[in-house]
Amino acid sequence: MIKIKRIYEPREKDDGYRVLVDRLWPRGVSKAKAGLDLWLKDIGPSNELRKWFGHRPERWTEFRKKYRQELKSKKELLEQLKILAKKQKKLTLLYGAKDEQHNQAVVIAEILA
Repeated sequence: MIKIKRIYEPREKDDGYRVLVDRLWPRGVSKAKAGLDLWLKDIGPSNELRKWFGHRPERWTEFRKKYRQELKSKKELLEQLKILAKKQKKLTLLYGAKDEQHNQAVVIAEILA
C-alpha cells in the first residue's frame, strides 16, 4: 500500500516506511520530528522544473508531463521505491508542498501504482 502525506502532519502507526521525496528539506521540520526512514532527494523534480511549476494548479498538467519525463532517467530510484513498497507492505511518500493534489508525490504514487 502506498500513500502520500504532508511531512508537516504527525507520524501515524499506519504510515509504515516513510520516504521524503522532496529535493529540498521542508522548512521548520527537524530531522527528529520528521520521523523519516529515507530521504530520496534525487527523485524530486529538478530545480528548474520545481521553480517553473511554483505549485500553480494551472501548470499541473504540463508539470506532470515534464516530471514524468524527468523520472525516466531515475528508474533506479523508482525501482528502489517499488521494492520498498513490496518489502515494507506500507509506504508513505512525504512532501512539503501545501497543495495536497498538485505535487511530485502524487506523480510518483501514480507511477508506482
